[in-house]
Amino acid sequence: MSPTESAATAPTGSLPSFTGDARPYGGGDPYADYRTADFPFTHRADLADRRLGAAVIAANDEFFADRENLLIPTPAVFDPEHFGHKGKIMDGWETRRRRGATARAPHPADDDHDWALIRLGAPGIVRGIVVDTAHFRGNYPRSVSVRATSVPGSPSPEDLLANDVEWTTLVPRTPVGGHAANGFAVSLERRFTHLRLNQHPDGGIARLRVHGDIVPDPGWLAALGAFDLAALENGGRVVDASDRFYSPATNTIRPGRSRKMDDGWETRRRRDHGNDWIHYRLVERAEIRAVEIDTAYLKGNSAGWAALSVRDTGPGTGPGTGPGTGPGTGTGGGTGGGTGGGPGEGTDGGEWTEILPRTRLQPDTNHRFLLDSPVTARDVRIDIYPDGGISRLRLFGALTPEATARLTARHRELGG
Repeated sequence: MSPTESAATAPTGSLPSFTGDARPYGGGDPYADYRTADFPFTHRADLADRRLGAAVIAANDEFFADRENLLIPTPAVFDPEHFGHKGKIMDGWETRRRRGATARAPHPADDDHDWALIRLGAPGIVRGIVVDTAHFRGNYPRSVSVRATSVPGSPSPEDLLANDVEWTTLVPRTPVGGHAANGFAVSLERRFTHLRLNQHPDGGIARLRVHGDIVPDPGWLAALGAFDLAALENGGRVVDASDRFYSPATNTIRPGRSRKMDDGWETRRRRDHGNDWIHYRLVERAEIRAVEIDTAYLKGNSAGWAALSVRDTGPGTGPGTGPGTGPGTGTGGGTGGGTGGGPGEGTDGGEWTEILPRTRLQPDTNHRFLLDSPVTARDVRIDIYPDGGISRLRLFGALTPEATARLTARHRELGG
């Protein structure tokens, strides 16, 4: 199989790198000697999140451990006593050991490798990739590479492996380390739908994370008419939040209803007189008509009250790259609170206007609010009082005609 290779290769940024074996497991906490770093792109959505519909649709080999493990949203686990008929059972994707063709050439050829095809749950621009080899201490690949393509519809593995499919290299063949989070920054403004993860020559990878900006299909959104403007899968995102102590604020815009308490957003207990908040950016400028605030599974720790404000910052074409400062109605309290707003989205974007006054919330309840008239907005902020959590926020409405035109032009520009 020799798929067409794009002439344009995505440059990768300079990040901390890990190489070489980790020490054999010696007991105790298996993550005690895990190697990782604070990568600058991991706050962005995981385009390969299984909860968004991502899947590992094919792999050439999964003898020791299933390919589907790559996209499990939780960290890999390790049980030193867990063995099966084929050997040690690992929480990841692990292939058999490659061999050469003859006794005189017992080693695999330099270009021998194993591969897995990943369908992104939400097509978009890839900003960074983490190839996690957690617990693969001496059985990880020597190096990895990642390529991407954009194919419309629902192509089969055979379609993607055809020779006329054009692939672009996001991560060139690069050495990686065992029992480590191997991160790679990507700076290529293209919309992709599928990835090919290669490990050279063989071995095991625990998890794959593909962080980036979701680029929705404007034709699909137009056909829907009214839809959830803040939903992650539709291109909405969290700009900033006052507190991420127990769970990420992005949980509030994930698909479906919350399934358990930590599937929502919960803040630490406040001991001051402030409040907590989340700042959202809608997929584009739109008219909001109805709101849902859900506190599912938050029974003794739901927010007591909530208020909703909007800001109409005018035209925009999606995520940028500049610094910003998020809204701040609280007085501290929380990791990542108060600063580090989204790209180019500082507090100079206009005044906030309240559209839902401070309203009592009930535990474990989905609250619905119809607005008296449509409200045009690009940014939305929910304030909760004094602390606690919500599981989901839904903002139903439709794009303005100008926003639809901008989104369509952007989609076309990115190769969609």
